Amino acid sequence: MTNLILFLNAFLSYLLVFGLIVALVIVACVIGVKWRKSKDAKAEQ
Repeated sequence: MTNLILFLNAFLSYLLVFGLIVALVIVACVIGVKWRKSKDAKAEQ
């Protein structure tokens, strides 16, 4: 039983870290797209 609890604790910890990394990647992509559109709009003028 103790091993199962330890395994679940480690699994959920890594799942949380993975979720944070995915969230950071999504935020970085959104910021990159906004910056690119802004740069293209300025270059068009």
